[in-house]
Amino acid sequence: MGRENSKILIFLLLLCLSSCRKDKPDRALISPSVTGGVFVICEGSFGSGNAALYTINNTHDSTFGDLYAAANDQPLGDVFQSMKHIGDHLFLCINNSDKIIVVNAATLKLVSTIHVPKPRYILPVSASRAYVSSLYTNKVYIIDPQLFTLTDSISLPYKNTEGMCIANGSAFITPWDTACNKIYKTDPITNTTQAIQIGGYAPQAVLADKEQMLWVLAGNKTQGKPATLTRLDPSTGNILATYNFPIAADPLKPVWNPAKDTLYYIEIDYTGSNKNNGIYRMGIHDATLPAQPFITAATNQYYWGLGIDPATGYIYVGDPKGFIQKGNVMSYKPGGSLISTLSVGLGPGSFYFGE
Repeated sequence: MGRENSKILIFLLLLCLSSCRKDKPDRALISPSVTGGVFVICEGSFGSGNAALYTINNTHDSTFGDLYAAANDQPLGDVFQSMKHIGDHLFLCINNSDKIIVVNAATLKLVSTIHVPKPRYILPVSASRAYVSSLYTNKVYIIDPQLFTLTDSISLPYKNTEGMCIANGSAFITPWDTACNKIYKTDPITNTTQAIQIGGYAPQAVLADKEQMLWVLAGNKTQGKPATLTRLDPSTGNILATYNFPIAADPLKPVWNPAKDTLYYIEIDYTGSNKNNGIYRMGIHDATLPAQPFITAATNQYYWGLGIDPATGYIYVGDPKGFIQKGNVMSYKPGGSLISTLSVGLGPGSFYFGE
């Protein structure tokens, strides 16, 4: 999906600001006058309630935050996991606070709060229904994004429902459980599910390429489940390819380039070593995983956030700096040349482009 010309982008006034960073914005400056920019989802540190929403302007020379606190005179909460634009509203999953905050997309003013246990990601499946994955549970919760209510849930055989996507009219759900080697094809009308086996255990992310084939990233290094990447046909469930990562690799957060023919992902080493640590990429018909990173993490550094602007192909990378100080976001041109490095909130974990 391309970038929408919607209220989510009308809010971003960053181009008219100076090039210095504005951590505590004057509310009078928040005016729906200029489009452009990217949202930065800053998770904050676990248990501290210091999550924040930032933006970077599309000239890559300034940031603006904390936007929600400036608009509502209150903090977001504990661990800002993800954000989704539905209709005239933004839905913000605040994981450890057990809530989804709903704000007006043009003003970021609070509209409603939906209480959902440990919400992770939101997948709209119709005008009046959206799925919400949930940490620690075996459920996918169903909310009404028009009435801002929790309406139902889907139970799966495994816990830690995580990544989701739509392909060929069906929803696909990944339970990030070390005992699970399946994803679940779900009818978005009846909510009935069908298990599809993958090439590894602990599926954590699923996304569809330009040919509408699914890619499933699985694994949990700390629990002894090696990482795998499976390409499969969502219509038949047939596995087309399975890629096995090195034992030391800990990949996460796969995203597409605009053409959806090249997959990017993070490999993370929390010790900041020079091996299996950086941003990697591979084509959808490559026979093997890439041996070297496309963007290398420096010694004593690791990356936590990754996003690619579907309109420009620019790459955004979040450095959490160990979650003990404000993080940085580096932006790159599609070829990998660095554009800028800017300071944002604590724990930049993902990016939102209004797609």
